[in-house]
Amino acid sequence: MDYARVVVQQHPRTGAKRSPESRYWRRFKHPVFVKEYAPVTAVHFSPAKPHRYAVTAGTRVQVYAPRTQKVAKTISRFKDVARSASIRHDGKLIVAGDDTGLVQIFDLSSRAILRTLDYHKQPVHVAKFGPPSSSHVLSCSDDSTVCLWDIPTQSVVTTFSSHTDYVRSGLIASHNPSLVLTGSYDGTVRLFDARTARSEMTMVPPSGPSAPVEQVTLFPAGTVALSSSGPILRAWDLVAGGRCVRALSNHQKTVTSLAFDGSAGRLLTGGLDHLVKVYDVSTYRVVHTMRYPAPVLCLAVSPDDTHIAAGMSDGTFSVRRREPAKSTGEDKGMKDGLKTGTYEYFLGSAIANLGMGHSTKKGKGKGKAAESVPVVGEFKVLAARHRKLREYDRFLKKFKYSAALDAVLRKDVEPTIAFSLMQELIHRDGLLSAISGRDDVLLEPLLHLLVRYVSDPRFFDIACEVTSMIIDTYGRVFGQSPLIDRLLVQLRRKIKQELRMQREVQKVRGALDMLFAAATATAPTTASQ
Repeated sequence: MDYARVVVQQHPRTGAKRSPESRYWRRFKHPVFVKEYAPVTAVHFSPAKPHRYAVTAGTRVQVYAPRTQKVAKTISRFKDVARSASIRHDGKLIVAGDDTGLVQIFDLSSRAILRTLDYHKQPVHVAKFGPPSSSHVLSCSDDSTVCLWDIPTQSVVTTFSSHTDYVRSGLIASHNPSLVLTGSYDGTVRLFDARTARSEMTMVPPSGPSAPVEQVTLFPAGTVALSSSGPILRAWDLVAGGRCVRALSNHQKTVTSLAFDGSAGRLLTGGLDHLVKVYDVSTYRVVHTMRYPAPVLCLAVSPDDTHIAAGMSDGTFSVRRREPAKSTGEDKGMKDGLKTGTYEYFLGSAIANLGMGHSTKKGKGKGKAAESVPVVGEFKVLAARHRKLREYDRFLKKFKYSAALDAVLRKDVEPTIAFSLMQELIHRDGLLSAISGRDDVLLEPLLHLLVRYVSDPRFFDIACEVTSMIIDTYGRVFGQSPLIDRLLVQLRRKIKQELRMQREVQKVRGALDMLFAAATATAPTTASQ
């Protein structure tokens, strides 16, 4: 009869279990931190591959390569602080505003200035290209105006002047180039139509304008708009006339940036509280939180969902990278073989790759992996592999209980294994034999283990039973070793603390039972009324 190994007890995890969503976002590792000499106010990924990204900080714009995280281009032809650099959909042009009110369009390859758009009298904080079907550029300024520019003619197509304060966020709708969504420090979110040159929709919180609107964005379908005012994120139903359908407050400080992932299924928000939160857009529930070392001013996710870039107020720029899953040709062949279930894959290709196959075709396949032809009725017998016994199992097999206990009292052994072995010794009626005949040196690691885990609910019952047996066995010789006496005092203190806590828990439980009983008694009376 084979020896039955010690069964290690599996206990439920005490910590919170990570959801698949959290595990996905934790795969964004290998953070690269770049220190700029000014706060990073904008970051934008190119929609075209290889998805280079533009970082705006101070009086320059730097374009980084996503694979090497190194600067590929630097544009510093600004007279004042640069703002909101954005790359066109084809990755060939870049537009940026500055604090003088100018909007400039650059050739990304040569860094030459192609267009200079001069209209605004105060800093331009938003400069963005329209969708691929549009040849327009949007600019939003602190002079409370919003301009839609025509790139070929370098002229203003439409000017919107309905806002009464700084306009710090805006975009051209991807589903309709004639629609422009903006957010202003006057506390309103407006939807403009370039065909009528006026505001078609004004979105104001039910309680009235309160905090300035820091950022706005629009779902690709164009039916819902999002805005951030202070620490509150709001969702506006444009189909219902701009009605506020959600108001979320998961940040402690102002939300400064909004960004969708590549599929627009998740929304990322960054705030001055150093946090970036990930929302499931179907439920608007926070599914993950990332912490940064400084207040987050801007945020972007690459179109292929492999990079998350964030700029901070202390001039730090961070890029988190996720390695996409790679599949080799060998793995692909194995997957194909498993999908088809072919007998030739397992006995043909596998044996041929080891050089044990024999070619069945003449004049072909010389020097290549040979193919095996299966024989009817043939089957493969696998030899059973015997696992090696662990040290404590070898001692138990030889009924050396004391040596088995010593083997699990080492520092590198998990407590679940140690207490599982003690449980096995109790079942074998060998625990007394294992702990008897020990001096203070051999008894010390056992007491250390009990002191550490006697208050752990996973091991409390076994620890109490072992402690009781130690007291019965060595009670007459206590007081002869200062080390053992100190450990016993610590063990007694831990048990007293645990009993005190259990009494407090029982009091709370009794109070809750009374409240629940009172609520149950009054429920029928309320229903009858």
